[in-house]
Amino acid sequence: MGWRAALATWAALLGGVLAAWSLAAATLPMPAYVLPPPTAVLEALVDLARKGILPTYVGESLRRIVQAALVAVAVGVPAGVLLGMSRRAAEFSYPLLSFFQSVSGIAWLPLMLIWFGFGERTILIAVNYTVLFPVVFNALLGVRSVPQIYVNALRTLGASRWRIAWAVLLPGALPSIATGVRLGLAYGWRALIAAEMLVGANGLGFMIFSAQPFHLTARIMLGMGIIGVLWTLLDYFFLRPLEDATIARWGLVQR
Repeated sequence: MGWRAALATWAALLGGVLAAWSLAAATLPMPAYVLPPPTAVLEALVDLARKGILPTYVGESLRRIVQAALVAVAVGVPAGVLLGMSRRAAEFSYPLLSFFQSVSGIAWLPLMLIWFGFGERTILIAVNYTVLFPVVFNALLGVRSVPQIYVNALRTLGASRWRIAWAVLLPGALPSIATGVRLGLAYGWRALIAAEMLVGANGLGFMIFSAQPFHLTARIMLGMGIIGVLWTLLDYFFLRPLEDATIARWGLVQR
């Protein structure tokens, strides 16, 4: 299916959803705050954008997730490569990384609130934790998946351990690292929204949660839609092409 046909299909699907939504909001016997029509969500969008609230909240959420991505790459990639260079270190750290990767930053939030309080630091720690471990874990797996024949070839030429890591292990691990970054950011995006809800700082999560006591359902739906659209754009136009390009350029057959 070409991009024109795909675009037409998605436009038709969106139009059908909006039509069904409008019909349900107009005919179902329920208060307007329970199921506001699409026009109410559009009005909330215009109002929040005009007041400067929406750009501020979107900017804060994007700043936090970008910061977490930079920290994960700067810390997680070297850590994963170093662990993967040693078979014993990899075998020892594998269950630990698997454990911490499975315990989401969302699950840590109650403890983090006790330890660090309600503030920006708690949000950043929760998001950075959530993004970091998938990157470390996948970097380790990527290094261990590099065919040994490439490592042996450089050893016979007298290459040092660090030369092998830079010339063979890191490039060979890049496809797995790209996958780890993509997974980590997906997990981190959800943890970020949850942290913003609980901590009460600004951001899209805070925008949604603060609207609930006042039954501002249109604002809640707007926030949900923006969260989904932002992640879809980030994943489809940046993370997915980056992962595909990395695999196409550096992909190696696993041993």
